[in-house]
Amino acid sequence: MKLSSLGLGCAQLGNLYHAIDDETATATVRRAWDEDVRYFDTAPHYGLGLSERRLGAALAAYPRDEYVVSTKVGRVLDPDPEGAGKKDDAGFDVPAAYRRRWDFSRDGVLRSLEDSLTRLGLDRIDLAYVHDPDEHFDDAVSGAFPALLRLREEGVLGAIGTGMNQSAMPAEFVRRFDLDVVLIAGRYTLLDQSAQDELLPLCAERGVSVVVGGAFNGGILATAEPGRLYDYAEAPESLVERAERIAAVCARHGVELPQAALALPAAHPAVASVVVGAHDPGQVSANARRARAAVPPLLWTELIDAGLLRPGVGTGRLP
Repeated sequence: MKLSSLGLGCAQLGNLYHAIDDETATATVRRAWDEDVRYFDTAPHYGLGLSERRLGAALAAYPRDEYVVSTKVGRVLDPDPEGAGKKDDAGFDVPAAYRRRWDFSRDGVLRSLEDSLTRLGLDRIDLAYVHDPDEHFDDAVSGAFPALLRLREEGVLGAIGTGMNQSAMPAEFVRRFDLDVVLIAGRYTLLDQSAQDELLPLCAERGVSVVVGGAFNGGILATAEPGRLYDYAEAPESLVERAERIAAVCARHGVELPQAALALPAAHPAVASVVVGAHDPGQVSANARRARAAVPPLLWTELIDAGLLRPGVGTGRLP
């Protein structure tokens, strides 16, 4: 299983933050395909299944063997007719017609994957992640991971892993289980390189591929002038000031801040793909252009010397 170096994160197809229509969602996937993106990451959590439905419908136009789809287990969607007239309270602009229920048991994994296949309209899932088990470590260890390992052995899944917004617990899962991929969101970026401490070296040592999500840390690094949203919340002023200093160094080297934000994780030898979301085709093309653009090595040197990045960042070398 080979992942394209740039992947499309499909939370936005589930109306993350604001609604888009079906036509825009389809056009976004098609533009990603035109930009040589062949890896698409989704989850039941994204828009209460809307992301999976839209992604599957859009990918139906392409040969199945030419792309990789990952989805996630851990949240089962239960119908909630009483919520249909309300809006989802988890950041997605969709009716709350389903209720998310944490379930990392074997039965929960099997049901989640079966439901995902139905929504996607696919006959197989290439890669399944255990999603956000932060408060469910024991259940994930005893239920979800053994279930996924068995499904991989049976040929039902091509690869398995975990997807989280922290780096310590994924490192423990890598030590305990024979994982193929780890998706780490927001922890190997221009503003947070904590995955460099343990997770990335461990994955490199054990041959576990790393997918980096959240390269823009929720928005603060997504524009040439830093934004104000960091990891789904208002960014503290000290972090905005640091991002502004990084942006100033980037500008001196003729590099946009989001270009550097994508280049940093892509340079690490353990990283197989950087996954970026998009609300429309234009965002896809902008990110693809940035991902293709070269970044001068002196940029990383200057940022490290200024104390704005940790040693080794941008090159994949250890300090």
